[in-house]
Amino acid sequence: MRSFGSDNHSGVHPVIMQALTEANRDHQIAYGDDDYTARLKALIKGLFGATAEPYLVFNGTGANVVSLRACVQPFHSILCAETAHIAVDECGAPEFMTHAALRTIPTPDGKLTPERIAPHLVNFGFEHHSQPKVVYISECTELGTVYTPEEIKAIADFIHGYGMYLHLDGARIANAAVALQKSFKELTVDCGVDIMSFGATKNGLMMGEMVIAFRPELAENLKYLRKQSAQLYSKMRYAACQFMPYFQQEIWRENAANANRMAQLLRTRIEEVGYQEFTQKTEANILLFKLPKEKIESLLQHTFFYVWNENTGEIRLVTSWDTTEEDVDFFIQSLRLIS
Repeated sequence: MRSFGSDNHSGVHPVIMQALTEANRDHQIAYGDDDYTARLKALIKGLFGATAEPYLVFNGTGANVVSLRACVQPFHSILCAETAHIAVDECGAPEFMTHAALRTIPTPDGKLTPERIAPHLVNFGFEHHSQPKVVYISECTELGTVYTPEEIKAIADFIHGYGMYLHLDGARIANAAVALQKSFKELTVDCGVDIMSFGATKNGLMMGEMVIAFRPELAENLKYLRKQSAQLYSKMRYAACQFMPYFQQEIWRENAANANRMAQLLRTRIEEVGYQEFTQKTEANILLFKLPKEKIESLLQHTFFYVWNENTGEIRLVTSWDTTEEDVDFFIQSLRLIS
């Protein structure tokens, strides 16, 4: 069944699947000492700069947890938007694994700003309170909004003045890069990001997540933190080999461009049916709009999607790298049936 439930629902790009098949030959040394992982490390440095240190992990939550563990002590706090993935979709893993406090900040669009962060930068040096140490942002956000490079840099410059780190969750960074027509480096290193979770599973890979540290002190213990967090592959070549064509053939760009384009088409078609109450801009591949409860229940009989907020009647639709115009047509037909 095809749907707009999540970009995790889509399959693996054929070129990526071929790369996996080609890697499935002979023997390679385990735990990252294979030829594929070595080539990937060199490729990442070429894309992000010489300071970039990549560490492959199993999944997005693992990438976020390992990244945050590199930044904090248990007496620290992590600041994020109240809609952030680490706050609402990771079952408390960041707090469980780091023992640091998670402090959420209300935002209308899922995006933090220096002004929204500033009131939470208090009680430094006071032993009765958790010490702010990391700001977490995601690109794009869970609401489908996108940070511009200027917005990311403003946050980084502001919190660096307090000796804090900026962690960027790049689960959908390809969609943001395409939307902004920027490179990955222009959205991270050049903006002052200190460490990131780089994701590609949502964009055509079978299993593609990395922690990439841009500061030596954060990279220093990552290999131990990865192992301790149960995120160390034994047959790491199968994760690494996918990224070679993903980057070198710019599959990331092709896939993300299709997902973004289909999101714009889907929004246009929904508006043509008469549903105008979108609650966020559609800047990448996520749409949020409102429907009456009875219409949501009826629509779910025809197609699958997630209800984002039951109280407000918001549903969330996510387009994928393999979404087609036929998929859009089917959803619109379903929407017309309940109208």
